[in-house]
Amino acid sequence: MLGIHEIGLFILSGVLLNITPGPDSVYVIGRSMQMGWRGGAAAALGISCGCFVHVAGAAIGLSALLMASSTAFSILKLLGAAYLVVTGLQMLLSRPVPASAIDEPVRSSLRRVFLQGVFTNALNPKVALFFLAFLPQFVAADAPYKPLAFLTLGLIFIFTGTLWCLVLAAFAARAAHRLRQSEGAIAWVNRALGGLFIYLGIRVAMLETR
Repeated sequence: MLGIHEIGLFILSGVLLNITPGPDSVYVIGRSMQMGWRGGAAAALGISCGCFVHVAGAAIGLSALLMASSTAFSILKLLGAAYLVVTGLQMLLSRPVPASAIDEPVRSSLRRVFLQGVFTNALNPKVALFFLAFLPQFVAADAPYKPLAFLTLGLIFIFTGTLWCLVLAAFAARAAHRLRQSEGAIAWVNRALGGLFIYLGIRVAMLETR
């Protein structure tokens, strides 16, 4: 069907990749510690939407363009690096919000967390290249509908990743209930996330142009 083969191996590989600790997991945990379950869920959904951009890109050939065009790769790389560094600096310089005031700006805060998750992944060419390298391994060379096969596999990968991130958000939110009562602890979470974003921005900027 659709030329997809070894679907069981694909799902197992995707689950193992998703549960491996990485920047996405750290971001979800950090937001859950700051804002509770809703903050972690917003981060998880944002990350998933950002990944979908790359899955769609792989399906229609945009990821292949990134690998073939050094100019396109460099532009996306610099945009992503700049966004990550600026976001990281904003987090480092932000003041912690007292727990008693978290519910007041919750809608705008959740929207911001969601969009950060989207752009962090959507502007990262490394994610695009990952999907381009990973998905074709499970699609037959003579598959009649390769774009649809890539899209199907990508959605499966995103689905399992989203479930895992939501589980992380629930556990982190419960574990950090008392932590959120401390402005000092929240400030340290902000600094850790800010440092992570700056580190990721530097890593993206140093990616070699293909």
